Amino acid sequence: MTTAILRETLDVLRAELGPEIESFRIERAVVGLFFTGVKLTTGQAGSCATPIKEIPEAVCCPSSAMSMPFPGKLVGRPALRTAEEAVTQTGIRRALGIAALNALAQVAADRRQESGRPLCYDLIEGVDAFDVAEVRPEETAVVVGAFVPFLRALRGLGARHWVLEKDPSTLKPIEMPNFRPAECFPEVIPEADVLLITGTTLINDTLAGLLAVAKPDARVVIVGPTVTMVPDAFFAHGCTILGGVRITDPDAFLEVLAEGGSGYHFLGRSARKIVLCRNGARPV
Repeated sequence: MTTAILRETLDVLRAELGPEIESFRIERAVVGLFFTGVKLTTGQAGSCATPIKEIPEAVCCPSSAMSMPFPGKLVGRPALRTAEEAVTQTGIRRALGIAALNALAQVAADRRQESGRPLCYDLIEGVDAFDVAEVRPEETAVVVGAFVPFLRALRGLGARHWVLEKDPSTLKPIEMPNFRPAECFPEVIPEADVLLITGTTLINDTLAGLLAVAKPDARVVIVGPTVTMVPDAFFAHGCTILGGVRITDPDAFLEVLAEGGSGYHFLGRSARKIVLCRNGARPV
């Protein structure tokens, strides 16, 4: 299902952008320590988390070189051809593909807004997806990944919650009582009234399994700069809220990534938070 969501998103982009999509090229691409970014010749940009741990041994050797996406040959490459690697490749190459896909999605999203036609979702800028999810103290929340701001907010609410994480060393001592090993997801996720998932699950192909065991009425929130601006396929597969970023200054954004920056360095400067909420998804 993970690649199905990405493939269906590509289909939506092909349909909405038409033959013109073939003319869009990559102007600049950056594979940073934390995030990968792509700017198109149209001026829009997209991003994706960099799966740095998936580079074999992370040293300069043939096995590592094979995992990299065409160094020195990306400028001028068709954006669609690169975006297609989101569904045909893994690791760094998939990350670059998702960044290109998200850049194309920004083009489509801009045109949707300009058209003024009704959408199946609300677009809310400058807010956090956690706030839009409106977790209540009496609800159970499950966080997939050590997403520190969400864990802090859930403690503040006093809500019952669990965090599924592959590497417990990423958690603070105060968070360990809520830790559950990632492989326990089939038992833990069905408890969730609110399921909070990082966008990196699109890269490591775990999103499909997580969505498959969620309660039908759970509010499913996907968050992070890896998330797209065209949510149609995500909503069709059970997601209710997407929390991503709109890149407002692509050149400055890519420069931050090239210098090893993360969300702390670009949010509020060259990018701002944006939430896409499926119509009728917010609690009443």
